[in-house]
Amino acid sequence: MRDVIVSPKRREQWLEGCVLLVAIVLAAISARPYAGSWNDGSRLAAVELLVDRHTWIIDHSIFVQVPHPEQAGTPLPYNPRETVLLKHGTRDKLFIAGHYYSDKSPVPALLMAGCYQLWQWITGWTARTHPDRFCLAMTLVSSGMAYVVGVWCVYRLSRRFGLPLSLRLLLTASFALATVALPYVQHVNNHILLLAVTSGIVLGVAGFRDDCVSWRRFAGLGFLAGLGYTIDLGAGPVILLCTAGLILSHSFSREPEASADIPARLRLAAKRIVTFALTALPWLLVHHALNYAVGGTFKPANANPEYFRWPGSPFALGNLTGSWIHPNIGSFLLYAASMLAGKRGFLGHNLPLFLTIPAVFVLLRRHRELWREVLWALGCCGGTWLLYAATSNNSSGQCCSIRWFVPLLAPAYFVLALFLQHYPRHRLDFLLLTGWGVILVFLMREGPWMGRMVPFFWPIQAAALCCWILSHRLRRPALEPSTQHPYSKSVGSPSPSGAAAYLLWTTTPSSFGARANTISATSTSTCPATSSSSSPA
Repeated sequence: MRDVIVSPKRREQWLEGCVLLVAIVLAAISARPYAGSWNDGSRLAAVELLVDRHTWIIDHSIFVQVPHPEQAGTPLPYNPRETVLLKHGTRDKLFIAGHYYSDKSPVPALLMAGCYQLWQWITGWTARTHPDRFCLAMTLVSSGMAYVVGVWCVYRLSRRFGLPLSLRLLLTASFALATVALPYVQHVNNHILLLAVTSGIVLGVAGFRDDCVSWRRFAGLGFLAGLGYTIDLGAGPVILLCTAGLILSHSFSREPEASADIPARLRLAAKRIVTFALTALPWLLVHHALNYAVGGTFKPANANPEYFRWPGSPFALGNLTGSWIHPNIGSFLLYAASMLAGKRGFLGHNLPLFLTIPAVFVLLRRHRELWREVLWALGCCGGTWLLYAATSNNSSGQCCSIRWFVPLLAPAYFVLALFLQHYPRHRLDFLLLTGWGVILVFLMREGPWMGRMVPFFWPIQAAALCCWILSHRLRRPALEPSTQHPYSKSVGSPSPSGAAAYLLWTTTPSSFGARANTISATSTSTCPATSSSSSPA
């Protein structure tokens, strides 16, 4: 009897271990042993000099002054085919008081420097003597680990929502293989780091549906939101503010400990928001202190055009991100639309996200109890989109899709998980979009810094949307007679045949899924006062 009770838990642990193993393997085989652009070259230059010379100045970094190979086959810090990079090094740099500094956020560089120091103690190697191994190691501990964390969080999210096994694996595989998360594993970048942090926040937000929420959850959310703020000063503050708003909104919802007493609710909201703020504040202080130490300002140093006045600089006031630079509202609206649906559009490069458009409307219209969480996800995505649309005009530079939006995959998949939990019959729609998304991501194998349009981008997008529409047309007649299950043995209930039967089967929840939902519902009906689910991750 004991084995019967324990075996489901062991099976879940085994499945979770398999998901982690697959994610680790994908991250390991995707990582590249060189920097691929100005972007990661600038980040790695800061990491190198912080450890080797204990300074933020990157004048003598191998990613700025690229050494000439002494002989053929000598490892190089950049891709051997990128002759311009090898000649000039990174140009993502600031010129302050006669020295060059990285224009990237300092806190992630400081954290990576700790990893580099540990790697150096273990191996005895340095970035200058072994640039290829340095780049590979830093990619694995940053982008690789972030990818694994993101995939794991999506799997745990689907499990928390009680999705059946097939949908759990489909949702996780879709995130791992059919989005730009996989191409961004190849090189060091802040965007996939923020994706991992946002995935942890999403997992914490999902816990708001429990009957009792521990203060540790709000502390964890504050810690993650503060860390996200330091990674990207565009998306990070938006996610932090939206999460704070969600906590306040949740505090005034109907809860046992708050009852109908307004002062009690105010005290509850104050305790939660203070806990959230106190755990986020240290990250904010560290970021702005480092920013001031480097750039002499509390504002983003890379938004100051004076710091980009150096010989050969490709940046000027007209193409810097950080302020309104559109000539008129029409130009802003056209640019904003292109960030979603243009040749660099984020939706077109992440085909499963097309399902989020109807999902948001359906959830807001039919499920008032989910309004807060759905509006939180919508605020994170919409706020980041509008902020970058208003303060940029270069579509995030030379990269795959819009790199600033990579962290938004987490709240988008949160909405998809909610939608599939309540409407599992739409799993075929999600499966079709995911299948085409996998093909598209395979064509993005050049990595995050690809300088050309994805091959067959428009035909694949059109094929995906056509298949989605066609599946609805084929499925609708099969689903019309809903008074009797089509596979029952009752007399007078004919079963559909051919494509209609297959489509109906793929959109009908299985008994295993129903049992999983029942187990989830009963397991979250009590207060997890001492369980590990009280933390966001």
